[in-house]
Amino acid sequence: MASILEEYIDKGYGVIDLKNELKRLIREYHEYTGRNLFIYAADFNKMRQGIDVSLMQDDFYTIQDILRESDKKSIDFYIETPGGSGESAEEIARFLHNKFNEVNFVIIGEAKSAGTILALCCDNLYMSETGSLGPIDAQVHIGRSTVSAYDYKAWVDEKHKEALREGRLNPFDAIMIAQISPGEINGIVNSLQFAQDLVEGWLEKYKFKNWEKTSHTHQTVTPQMKNNRAKEVAEILCNHAHWRSHGRSLKIDDLKEILQINRVDDDPNLADILYRIKTVIRIIFDSSTDFKLYLWEDLCLAKTANPMSSQIPMPKPLHKKEVKVDGLEIGFMCPKCGKKHKVMGYLDISSDIIRKHNLPVDPRVKDDNTFVCDNPGCNYSIDLKPILNQIETKTKRKVTLK
Repeated sequence: MASILEEYIDKGYGVIDLKNELKRLIREYHEYTGRNLFIYAADFNKMRQGIDVSLMQDDFYTIQDILRESDKKSIDFYIETPGGSGESAEEIARFLHNKFNEVNFVIIGEAKSAGTILALCCDNLYMSETGSLGPIDAQVHIGRSTVSAYDYKAWVDEKHKEALREGRLNPFDAIMIAQISPGEINGIVNSLQFAQDLVEGWLEKYKFKNWEKTSHTHQTVTPQMKNNRAKEVAEILCNHAHWRSHGRSLKIDDLKEILQINRVDDDPNLADILYRIKTVIRIIFDSSTDFKLYLWEDLCLAKTANPMSSQIPMPKPLHKKEVKVDGLEIGFMCPKCGKKHKVMGYLDISSDIIRKHNLPVDPRVKDDNTFVCDNPGCNYSIDLKPILNQIETKTKRKVTLK
């Protein structure tokens, strides 16, 4: 039996097709669960390429703009993010709870740091075996870098202990420490406490609001017990020494003793829908310049990195025998040798029609839409999918090369 990934690759979907498939899966999710799914996803791979995909204030404005006129009473929020601003997580959580009577979070991929903070404002938490949260933390700006507040404070504390123990620091550490102001240290401490306070308050107010009996003794749960448990969970998730790493992936089995989690994999039909959503998102990110996606009902918005080609070619009507099609010449440059190339693309027709009418195609274009530079001694493979995605996004029409 083929995997979901193989299934979609074999279909040969372009980016527009994949985004339409996400919309279809959102409808299928609603039909199966009766609940309304919002998708917010960021591309971890492009983050490693230097693109800022973190959760930020602009995400709040985008989410608020998409959802503010909705008449739905509940929302299931699918999230994939490496983390970012705790303040932005607070803004999004406040908006969601003011707008909807029930706010659930769905974790099939990674929701780290500020993503974990946001997810813990949920009324109900749905996770798959592949889903993961992380130790809660804030990301803070130090100089030109964005770093984990906990890791930064831990480093400063270690250097303080080293100075007391040795009576001195090595010259490099001494120079680094000399550049840290008391205000920065206080800001770090406040950021850590801010994250913990948010999670503690949200758990008590939302996640534990329907907690009436303890699971083992069936004791009636009092408000004080809810408060104590919320404080305990927040402290555990803030304890990076316990988890050993800020980047640690916390799975269902790591969290089951402290949080009640709805296991997605217990429902094969629900799991299939959500794993398909995760796979389609992954293919979109891998085959385009998109680095953030927002989907709600039939609306799909994307944030896109700098494209390989800044100019969109104009379609030109082509006439060949009995077929009339719109074609366009796509220009680009080989990033290795600098040679300029052009290939012919066709709008809104399939590969079968191209073959049937023997329309001209470039033999240098392979079936996976990569182009092999023919400059002597180069032979560099150029991925044309980001360029095609840019054209499809601007023209709202599907581009086929062969």
